[in-house]
Amino acid sequence: MQITNDIKYIGVNDYAIDLFEGQYVVPNGMSYNSYIILDEKTAVMDTVDARFTHEWLDNIQNVLGGKQPDYLIVQHMEPDHSANILNFAKTYTDTIIVSSAKAFAMMKNFFGTDFADRRIVVGEGDTLSLGKHQLTFVTAPMVHWPEVIVTYDSTDKVLFSADGFGKFGAMDADEPWAEEARRYYIGIVGKYGAQVQSLLKKAATLDIAIICPLHGPILTENLGYYLNLYNTWSSYESESDGIVVAYTSVYGNTKKAVLTLADKLKANGCPNVIVHDLARCDMAQATADAFKYSKLVLATTTYNADIFPFMREFIDHLTERNFQNRTVALIENGSWAPLAAKIMKDKLEKCKNIKYIETTVRIMSSLNEDSSTQLNSLADELCKDYLAKQDSTANKNDLTALFNIGYGLYVVTCNDGKKDNGLIVNTVTQVTNTPNRLAVTINKENYSHHVIKQTGIMNINCLSIDAPFAVFEKFGFQSGRNVDKFKDCTPLRSDNGLVFLPKHINSFMSLKVEQYIDLDTHGMFICSVTEARVISDRPTMTYSYYHSDVKPKPQTEGKKGYVCKICGYVHEGDELPDDFICPLCKHGASDFEPIQ
Repeated sequence: MQITNDIKYIGVNDYAIDLFEGQYVVPNGMSYNSYIILDEKTAVMDTVDARFTHEWLDNIQNVLGGKQPDYLIVQHMEPDHSANILNFAKTYTDTIIVSSAKAFAMMKNFFGTDFADRRIVVGEGDTLSLGKHQLTFVTAPMVHWPEVIVTYDSTDKVLFSADGFGKFGAMDADEPWAEEARRYYIGIVGKYGAQVQSLLKKAATLDIAIICPLHGPILTENLGYYLNLYNTWSSYESESDGIVVAYTSVYGNTKKAVLTLADKLKANGCPNVIVHDLARCDMAQATADAFKYSKLVLATTTYNADIFPFMREFIDHLTERNFQNRTVALIENGSWAPLAAKIMKDKLEKCKNIKYIETTVRIMSSLNEDSSTQLNSLADELCKDYLAKQDSTANKNDLTALFNIGYGLYVVTCNDGKKDNGLIVNTVTQVTNTPNRLAVTINKENYSHHVIKQTGIMNINCLSIDAPFAVFEKFGFQSGRNVDKFKDCTPLRSDNGLVFLPKHINSFMSLKVEQYIDLDTHGMFICSVTEARVISDRPTMTYSYYHSDVKPKPQTEGKKGYVCKICGYVHEGDELPDDFICPLCKHGASDFEPIQ
């Protein structure tokens, strides 16, 4: 396979494997990817699994003929990629091996030699010239082993990403990328979200046109899609709105309750309800779904004064992979002494930012009137936000939404007649309550000010503390005049026709402008409330919470220059020009401060 004029694929497909790493079902096989870069000097990128030695060496020979490669670059020492290092070294006796110091130490363990007489040790930022191709090495420790490096070819703009952006399935598997890539990522790399985030930040500085992973297809189009998914997975945010119900059942009574709950959740407007029988399902798939969706219901029996073994195993899978930032509900069953809810909660104790639904359903052997009532309450609590988003079930006059206004952060949405727009503000104030009037102050330089002054309507979305930094990047660091901020979003609309955010808000209010006050640089809109909905009971994002818990800390160590107080962008240099504009958030020099 030709990837570019100078880069060729020399990997192999494994159709015989049934379990990858001895535990992950792979019905469509696996690929072990290896590549070769042809230049004045030739470099082979990684080897393959031990069962494909001769097929892989044949691939190299078919590309090179009788020529000897100059370098073997080893990015990752897991045996499915490194098993043939020694075989390669014996075949090509003059080839130099290039890898990290930790990888060479592992080679000593695997092969009894660290190739001290024919090696180049590389680390962060080191380079290797092949002629016209310039390779730069980037360290990626614990993605997902400590020795990992990735390699960037600046000539063809190719990132050789090691296990990053890999997936289950052979190269010719006809299946959507995301499903098997998610199961692969969560199962194998999921614990190391912080390390993946670090690697993504490094990758953001590179001009990447092609991603060549060690498993799965070469990625050549719509790279933003794959990068955004990796950002979501590694920041432990939910990818989709929905509820996963994971259960075990001995005699069918817990299963009956779960299926009844699933029907109620669907009737209440939940967009995705996924049910897993943990005794029979693919445990890796159930785990991946728990990370994919925003809410999780755990239902099991008390068993030997503990919980049923498959539920215990499932929770272990979650906690081992840093499960966090989710809403969890519990259902327990027991004929005489139900303990399952307490045990499940105790097992999840180390998980960060878990919100538990107030109602815990307790079934004594089988559903009765009391437990059925609890099940109804649980369904209503889990679907509170879905019910509020649907016109047919929403309380559109829930003025308790006004209680969520503080010195918080809000997204103001409007529409210029052609497209929806939104911006971040922190200047929303309730000024009267008879009648209810709100004041919203917006900088005149913002496009939304211009639009709202013309249309006289807006929506105020009260951000909740689960809003990630990406929300602030989208609505705070770019202008709606030039960018369609809702391009990749399926909008929800209030009665005034304007968008309200589908997630990361606890309420929204539709406003009609009654009066405008000119404040020189800003304009104040005095508004009446035409619609108010409470979506969830999550606390409002305050300005101080954003700065302490959401906004990334600027990487200023060892740097000299100025840092933006708004977004954390670092400008290195002795002086900051008076007319300097931050390339990220577009704020001026006055919002920068010297690095201390």
